[in-house]
Amino acid sequence: MQCTIMTNGEYAAISRYRSVVDSSEMIICADGGANYAYQMNIVPDCIIGDLDSIHPHVLEHYTRLKVPVMKYPRHKDFTDTQLALSAAEEKGAGNIILLGSLGGRLDHTLSNLYSCLDMALKGHQIIHYHPDYQVYMVNSCLTLKGTAGDVVSVLALTDIAKGVTEIGFEYPLQDAVLESRNPFAVSNVMSGPTAVIRVQEGILAVFHYPQLPGR
Repeated sequence: MQCTIMTNGEYAAISRYRSVVDSSEMIICADGGANYAYQMNIVPDCIIGDLDSIHPHVLEHYTRLKVPVMKYPRHKDFTDTQLALSAAEEKGAGNIILLGSLGGRLDHTLSNLYSCLDMALKGHQIIHYHPDYQVYMVNSCLTLKGTAGDVVSVLALTDIAKGVTEIGFEYPLQDAVLESRNPFAVSNVMSGPTAVIRVQEGILAVFHYPQLPGR
């Protein structure tokens, strides 16, 4: 089951996310992510967090529609995004797409990436989606579809990632070891419409920057 988590981060034009939410079987809003769902006229399956970012009229709107709201204390040991990820797992989501989790404050972006580590290790498919680029959490194999010239960077999110292979790139790798302290596998370039990235041990963050019109 595909679940989209709408976080309270930075978004591009909201209409550019329509295809993602329309293809999802479940929508979870992490606190102020509900503000963006409201803009898209989406009724989420639940809203979760400490509710310090959701606009009052949005909360009133969804309460009136009987959307389940899971409120947590503001002083807690988990971020709203972490709570939303746990809820998605509990509801049986195997494929999770996060919106608004990239850009803006760097600490929030890094927190969102690292928050997905445990679920990626469990085998969940996780994508941090922005209309201009995407970040994939990879624990085994990823096939990218794009065009020759697309830029792809690969970082180890665990301390070490072993057996990293990159096929279909200008600079291929074969059974390489990537370390988080030595992030050399950045700014590679796809040599055709398809590329494959594999890892035998560890978790990779794969950043895919498709070529866009006018870029």
